[in-house]
Amino acid sequence: MSINKASHYLVIENLTKRFGEFVALQDINLNINESEFVCFLGPSGCGKTTLLRAIAGLDLQSSGNIFQAGKDISVLPPSGRDFGIVFQSYALFPNLTVAKNVSYGLENAKIPKDQINKRVNELLEMVGLPEKANAYPANLSGGQQQRIALARALATSPSLLLLDEPLSALDAKVRVFLRHEIKQLQRKLGVTTIMVTHDQEEALTMADRIVVMKQGVIEQIGSPNEIYQQPKSVFVADFIGTMNFFEAQVMADNQIKIGELQFEHDSNIDTVVGERVTAAVRPEEFVISQQVESSEHKIEATIREIEFLGSLVRLRLSSKQMQAKSFIMNIEERMFRANALDEGDTISLSVITSPRLYPHD
Repeated sequence: MSINKASHYLVIENLTKRFGEFVALQDINLNINESEFVCFLGPSGCGKTTLLRAIAGLDLQSSGNIFQAGKDISVLPPSGRDFGIVFQSYALFPNLTVAKNVSYGLENAKIPKDQINKRVNELLEMVGLPEKANAYPANLSGGQQQRIALARALATSPSLLLLDEPLSALDAKVRVFLRHEIKQLQRKLGVTTIMVTHDQEEALTMADRIVVMKQGVIEQIGSPNEIYQQPKSVFVADFIGTMNFFEAQVMADNQIKIGELQFEHDSNIDTVVGERVTAAVRPEEFVISQQVESSEHKIEATIREIEFLGSLVRLRLSSKQMQAKSFIMNIEERMFRANALDEGDTISLSVITSPRLYPHD
């Protein structure tokens, strides 16, 4: 069955997946554009891998529909769907050479041998490993195995590439290098890509859009900037980046009170004067007061702990004015040195953006 879904490459409608009494996915609706790089992001058990496997046909949904390029693929087996997939374990065949691993899908498709050899050579050049054609997976590093798995997934020129936490088994430096390589390759090929990850930094640096998931439902969909700057819930605000939360009370004239201090707030939620709410401020939105020309509020805070993060220094603070026993701010390392800060010091802070508001639990 075909249906007019031309405005989007992949359309997921009312998808639910149950394992017995457990609901792994609940009424998922999602549209993905052609050539888009989308990350499914969330903690373990949120349903992101289950959703990826439903798209691949590896675990059919209990209800709902999936359309790919206008075609209803909801009940098609994996072999009837147009995708390539890279698993967390890479799943390379240990008894086959790199070239044979890459050519596996092409050989099954009965492609002529000369075309297979040409395609394998192209792919190995593309992932920067042409010299490894005759090597075996055991002789490759983790990063090299990941690139070979990617080449194998792309061998049949699929229109959809599915990546199930492909970088999670690698060390930090290799992950940073390969996420850049994967993104550049995706842009070059224009292949629609979905990547599952629990790593917020991966999602923020690689995705065109992020789908944040929690307990089988979608919490928010948006660009990395939207997700970071305008989180729609406390869960998203807390999961993406680092966030400070303060108990606050709504005052008149678009004001809130945190402890003894009043602030203008940045919120689109409906509030009532006197209502208790949760106010959120990111660590980089606090600055030492002398860094800003003027400030309505000077927050007196005491440095409790200092954590060096390279170019940034993270300060853990307390403030009687804010009635906050513990919150954090990030400061550039040069500013930290210039102010000769130390544990136990009292500093004067300002907030450079209006706190975001969320309903109080």
